[in-house]
Amino acid sequence: MFRPANTLVDAQTFRLAQAGDPGAIRMLLIRLQPDVRRYAGKQCRSSSAIEEVVQEALLVIYRRIGQVRDLVSLSGWVAKIVLRLCMLPALMLMRGVEGLTGIENTARFAQVPTDELRIDL
Repeated sequence: MFRPANTLVDAQTFRLAQAGDPGAIRMLLIRLQPDVRRYAGKQCRSSSAIEEVVQEALLVIYRRIGQVRDLVSLSGWVAKIVLRLCMLPALMLMRGVEGLTGIENTARFAQVPTDELRIDL
């Protein structure tokens, strides 16, 4: 089982980060990064995906920290984010979503209406 991520995050830093304090958010991300990396190391199938998952997970945490109910829920929430990000490539492959490569795809998708670009995950 995973060691709880919230052992390194105190309640005051957590509350300030939820309120949008830039210093507290920065401190929270710094303190959570080792746990996020450890979770990714255990969940991701390829070692090349770990760093990408860590960066994406920290971005999700930054954007959505206000949605976490309380400090006790933090470690489970972070672990779930990492798990979903590690599973995303497999889900895309199962659904037949191909990776976008090259400038030609970028130009083609730049002209597609936004509603047509949305996909349900």
